[in-house]
Amino acid sequence: MKNLVIAMLMVLVTNQISAQAVKPPKAKLDYLPILPLRSTSNSAFQVGERITYKVHYGWIDAGEAVISVEDSKYSFGGRPAYHILGEGKSLGSFDWFFRVRDRYETYIDKEGLFPYRFIRNCDEGGYKIYQDYTFFPEKRAYKDMKGESYVTPDFLQDMLSSFYYARTMDLSNLQAGQIITIMTLVDDEIYPLKMKYIGKENCTISVGTFRCLKFAPVVQKGRVFKKEEDLSVWITDDGNHIPILAKAKILVGSVKMELIQYQGLKNPIAQVQ
Repeated sequence: MKNLVIAMLMVLVTNQISAQAVKPPKAKLDYLPILPLRSTSNSAFQVGERITYKVHYGWIDAGEAVISVEDSKYSFGGRPAYHILGEGKSLGSFDWFFRVRDRYETYIDKEGLFPYRFIRNCDEGGYKIYQDYTFFPEKRAYKDMKGESYVTPDFLQDMLSSFYYARTMDLSNLQAGQIITIMTLVDDEIYPLKMKYIGKENCTISVGTFRCLKFAPVVQKGRVFKKEEDLSVWITDDGNHIPILAKAKILVGSVKMELIQYQGLKNPIAQVQ
């Protein structure tokens, strides 16, 4: 159940691809050059957006996850930022024997959509993890909780910011079989997060039917999933690009993440009337 209750696609996928992980090299921040920062268009999300998901483990309503976008009260180098918060918890009988309380936070640059800070505070069945990373995008580096600094690829994303950066990408000309890659930091390692586009489908969930783009994340077989195709994700075919459904067949059952509520979207949602 680890990281499923937070129920964000990028978190789920990055847990499956450790064979592709690369440990970044250490560096002295003071000796790294100052490089230009990018500007990126964002027509996908805005302050005030709040999305709620229900997580089903088999026939059990196992958990709920809420992801929200706020204005950051901090600026970074004089540049404004979003504060994005993801919280997940177990529900009902599942909470009784496997209590989950997950909290993810990221502060991302409004203009360039790269992270400045990422905080992960999770308690999952007694397994606890706390991470606090500081990013230095102008130096293409980050610092961990021990104060060690590492060189990164250009504008490396964290586990939560990658989800929002992916939503801003232009998907209008995707061809079936095409793969999108986002470099993501997970547990002090850099992952090439890969998503394979399958095609367009209408997808029906409890709150309605939506025009969607279907993706199959490229994952490592044999760990949690039997086959690469055992994880499928549907995102709205509109300007928002929000995931409405994710289904995973795992070695010990099945997990489904389903949108149950949304508000503050930047664009009309692609619901089929």
